[in-house]
Amino acid sequence: MDIKEIFEHLPQRYPFLLVDRVEELNLDTDEKTIRAYKNVTINEPFFEGHFPDNPIMPGVLVLEAMAQAAGILSFKMMNAKPDDGTVYYFVGSDKLRIRQPVVPGDRLELRAKFLGVKRTIWKFECKALVDGKEVAAAEVICAERKL
Repeated sequence: MDIKEIFEHLPQRYPFLLVDRVEELNLDTDEKTIRAYKNVTINEPFFEGHFPDNPIMPGVLVLEAMAQAAGILSFKMMNAKPDDGTVYYFVGSDKLRIRQPVVPGDRLELRAKFLGVKRTIWKFECKALVDGKEVAAAEVICAERKL
């Protein structure tokens, strides 16, 4: 998926859109997964204050990037789009671990695997990697809502 299709499946926009491209989307097997990425550049607005002399992507934004990848997977699984009146709100996470800072120049790989859904609550196993090394992981919980 290129950025135009990502715009169709996520309601976020600059500066809060944290997925640049989807490289792999697996909907055809029992294991529903997505692999996407975010190119982290020094031009990101959060680097101005976090931290000017040692720029590090805030961990909560790494978590948000993983949640956005999971959101795309949700929309694709349901064959829905925000324009249809469906949204997925990030409502929680379990087992969050941030193992390494993400810095300008990194290509943040985002992976999400669908774990299950109960009523309108979706759960995903998510990972963020840089150069093949895991930098963060969490179970992400989203709530499906109709507008």
